[in-house]
Amino acid sequence: MPSEQLVSHSCIRRYPGNPVLTGRDVPYASDLVFNAGVIPYRDGYAMVFRNDYGYLGRASFSGTNLGLALSADGIHWHVEDKPVLSMKDGEIRRVYDPRLTEIDGEIYMTFAVDTKHGLRGGIARTEDLHSFEIISMSVPDNRNMVLFPRKWNGMFMRLERPMPVYSRGGKDRFDIWWSESPDLVHWGNSHLVAGVEDFPFANDKIGPGAPPVYTDKGWLAVTHAVDIDPDRGKNGWEDRWIKRYCAAVALLDPDEPWKMIGCSRVPLLAPETDYECRDGFRTNVVFPTAALPVSGGKLRIYYGAADTVIAMAEARTEDLISLCLNGE
Repeated sequence: MPSEQLVSHSCIRRYPGNPVLTGRDVPYASDLVFNAGVIPYRDGYAMVFRNDYGYLGRASFSGTNLGLALSADGIHWHVEDKPVLSMKDGEIRRVYDPRLTEIDGEIYMTFAVDTKHGLRGGIARTEDLHSFEIISMSVPDNRNMVLFPRKWNGMFMRLERPMPVYSRGGKDRFDIWWSESPDLVHWGNSHLVAGVEDFPFANDKIGPGAPPVYTDKGWLAVTHAVDIDPDRGKNGWEDRWIKRYCAAVALLDPDEPWKMIGCSRVPLLAPETDYECRDGFRTNVVFPTAALPVSGGKLRIYYGAADTVIAMAEARTEDLISLCLNGE
């Protein structure tokens, strides 16, 4: 039931020094730092993060931009002096929630854009993580797009989460879809990957989280899963926040990546700590956005906590695969 206390699976361990990045680490205006893309970069790591600033009250901010942080070890981060991307004009209101993927030596960033006529998902290319060439933007409403780090039959692939309110009963019932493209502009041949009903601890929506990671058993996709409980009432800075976000994991077929082999039947990472449940803008939020293989056969997962800070956790890759195959 949604009101049940959910706990993280025993296979995953949070970094004891969490959070790894907060607004206090940013040398320009910053209230909330979260939902970051992370990739290996040069001799270390690079992170592009969402930065909300100028809190106006009632869940409103004067602006949002994307910042860049670099790290030698993926744990201790240095934020550059200025934001690297801001999008705002007569139509576009803000850019946010970046994900990073390297494909054939090129770095790509997916992102969300709020506009006056709907929410759009975008794809950009960058050589230096400072300047970005916008390749394409979807029609409304689509978000949480993540690119696969390899092509399939010569085609780019992405996971995405369209938002079909009318055709899903007039409320949130958002699912994960797969699409392919020859050029990152024209997308099609779309397939349903997983529905909300596939995750027993979700009753509202699911969506892509981190770009998938290839393993010898298939594509490992760390996702998010959301449940609603109207009795939760006020949490964090908002008058009413009744949702809970957990991290989940799914295993996709290596030859037909739109087919889900299995998924966790319990949360991989549920909000439990103070920085996930208590000390934040929107409490009860774990939102995974990056998953990187590291030494020891582990997968390092970065996630936004309470829509306020960036945290990190690790699990053995084989344990995550087992979690999907055994349906725990």
